[in-house]
Amino acid sequence: MELRDYIRILRKSWVLIVLCTLVAVGAASTYSILQTPQYSATSKVVTLTQSSGSTADLAQGNNFSVARVKTYAELATTPIVLLPVIASLDLGITPAELAKKVAAAAQLETSIIDVTVTDTDPVRAADTANAISNSLTVVVEEIETPDTVDATSPVKLTLTQEATVPIAPISPNVPLNIALGALVGLALGVGVAVLRETLETRIRNTHDVEQLTDLPILGGIVFDPKAKERPLIVHVDPRSPRAESFRTLRTNLQYLDVGRVDRSFVITSSIESEGKSTTGANLAIALADAGSRVLLVDADLRRPKVADYMDVEGAVGLTDVLIGRADLADVIQAWGKAQLFVLPAGHVPPNPSELLGSTRMTQLITEFNRAFDVVIFDAPPLLPVTDAAILAKNVGGALIVVAAGRTHKNQLTGAIAALDNVGAPISGLVLTMLPTSGPDAYGYGHYGYGYSYGDPEAIAPSIPAEPARARGARVKS
Repeated sequence: MELRDYIRILRKSWVLIVLCTLVAVGAASTYSILQTPQYSATSKVVTLTQSSGSTADLAQGNNFSVARVKTYAELATTPIVLLPVIASLDLGITPAELAKKVAAAAQLETSIIDVTVTDTDPVRAADTANAISNSLTVVVEEIETPDTVDATSPVKLTLTQEATVPIAPISPNVPLNIALGALVGLALGVGVAVLRETLETRIRNTHDVEQLTDLPILGGIVFDPKAKERPLIVHVDPRSPRAESFRTLRTNLQYLDVGRVDRSFVITSSIESEGKSTTGANLAIALADAGSRVLLVDADLRRPKVADYMDVEGAVGLTDVLIGRADLADVIQAWGKAQLFVLPAGHVPPNPSELLGSTRMTQLITEFNRAFDVVIFDAPPLLPVTDAAILAKNVGGALIVVAAGRTHKNQLTGAIAALDNVGAPISGLVLTMLPTSGPDAYGYGHYGYGYSYGDPEAIAPSIPAEPARARGARVKS
């Protein structure tokens, strides 16, 4: 991943990251509140040697003290030192339990021993530290005194600093715990966001498509929450961002396959409900509005929708022409005021793939290309059936519709492979349902044209109740 990918992930998952951080901070705060405060008190003991006072004796005694001080520090946590302390303070615990609260350490290159006691009671902590220091001085003197008459210990321990009663507890350290909790929560949130993005299989934006294929992205159709209510957005609401997306697609389509004479395209998708039929219908309207003579063919012989979207008679159509029940001139219907014509699917046949791959279909494609500037074929999805792949091979160009947030990456690669396997050329990809805000927003939403969804009837051109038809439908007997 690049830096911009991580920035996009942070923008996209900032709510999750903030939530994880707040949860971790709350957990750290709760832990700190539930913890019993611990107080620490420290006393200091110095180790001295008793000598005659000469320089050599003083130097030798100092080296001896430094060498022995570590031993005395270890001695501070033994029962011989702790038992008198427990008895004098009436602690009511065992030497082993008291030893867990005591830490004795010798300062580096010195003869000073720090005796630190940690306890829930600050007064008891100070009293225990002082009692241990006093007991240590007595025990060391007893141990170091030779078993001779009038003998004295060559080492003397002296309490040089008594422990004072601590005012503030050493734990829990609430600010530190909260800071650590925030860092852990932040790291956890970022980690979960990156992991979720790594495991995400849905296509969210153009960047996801670019990572899968080198095919050109011809355009992106922005999401419209009212798409089901007004599928023909180019005609009903031509000023909307979604309508502008189709006009951008129309412009990009003009630069495709410059050396190709025929301007026919099969519009298909990986799976159903990706917006291929509405994309084909709106693109056909946009092309016709630009002055092209356009034919929209409903080649989805399994679940035809073009007749419903365009509000034309769909009882007869392509299938009737293919089986010889109707003449082509009798089933093609004019639509609107521009040079747009619609050929419905007609009756749903039991063998759609065979009809679309037939010689008669190839002849019809040639007739369409001769009579119209642009021909748009609305075909079924590629993964469930082979209809679109068969048709695209004969037509010579396919546009694959990819729905952002719905199409999975493996589905897109499977659709591309289905066309490649039959040698059908792919003209490009069209992304639909792209968000207009957020980290995955499509670029058009940033142009700031000031559009807001209003009453479509206030700006839509008038549409005849019954679309004009070039010729009435007639079925051969």
